[in-house]
Amino acid sequence: MKVVEINGFGAPEVLRLGERPVPVPGAGEVLIRVRASGINRPDVAQRKGNYPPPPGAPDWPGLEVAGVVAGGDAAALAAAGLAEGDRVCALVAGGGYAEYCVAPAEQCLSVPDGLDDVQAASLPETFFTVWSNVFDRGRLQAGETLLVQGGSSGIGVTAIQLAKAFGARVIVTAGSDEKCQACLRLGADHAINYRTQDFSAVARELTDGRGVDVILDMVAGDYVAREVECLAEDGRLVIIAVQGGVKAGFNASLVLRRRLTITGSTLRPRPVAFKGAIARALRERVWPLLAAGRVRPVIHTTFEAARAAEAHALMESNQHIGKIVLTWS
Repeated sequence: MKVVEINGFGAPEVLRLGERPVPVPGAGEVLIRVRASGINRPDVAQRKGNYPPPPGAPDWPGLEVAGVVAGGDAAALAAAGLAEGDRVCALVAGGGYAEYCVAPAEQCLSVPDGLDDVQAASLPETFFTVWSNVFDRGRLQAGETLLVQGGSSGIGVTAIQLAKAFGARVIVTAGSDEKCQACLRLGADHAINYRTQDFSAVARELTDGRGVDVILDMVAGDYVAREVECLAEDGRLVIIAVQGGVKAGFNASLVLRRRLTITGSTLRPRPVAFKGAIARALRERVWPLLAAGRVRPVIHTTFEAARAAEAHALMESNQHIGKIVLTWS
């Protein structure tokens, strides 16, 4: 089968098509004939040598796929309600940039009605991440206010729509007026251009000084101090990436007086059982929203797999709004 390999860590140009044996599914696993593969920031980090795959995962990138079930553990398929020929999307620990991919059956979800393969491939990484961090760790409730850093990213457009669908108020940051407008069209209540405005001051103003209840942060670094300042009492800050750096200074007195929670997580190394629980929650609570059109995938553009380097270059340019997806003929 064809795969997109990393031929030495570095710039996008190190991504090239290669050939590897078709993987053999083991116990509890499904073999998927891949039609589309989602692009994510961790793929870029892996290409640069900064985010190695967990033990046992393939050495080529890719965390989400959509395609057709081509085989697998019969008992696991039956338990998951799947059969050969079914259309599925799946979260994987690596190896998604390939014509075939093995995924744990627990991490496979049927493609929602009305979605094509490209749209389906854009779902797993962002929807698993947002559900786990905004709703499980962040405990966002109806009537609360969520602040999303990077609202036009794949994670951001998902967080906006899910938070609104479950009754929350949403404030986002984005790096241009165009991106801010895109977030508003997706349902965000307010959008802050972080290049021209102080998001912390604006968030406090928009909440009449109360502050926001939950923050989904992909930046960290010096953002953390300003995030602590704009959290409401009992507020929760959830960090899922450190694009702005790993060191953060903040007013610890505010954490004490406002009873704040600062937490975070990475999804990729978590066990199958943990990801399977997220999949079950998504199947029950979110997939019906997708099928009904109340939540929708946001696709910026697609590239044929042979042009994976161009896809990575686009992601690093930060010019996209929503998801970038690779397609396989």
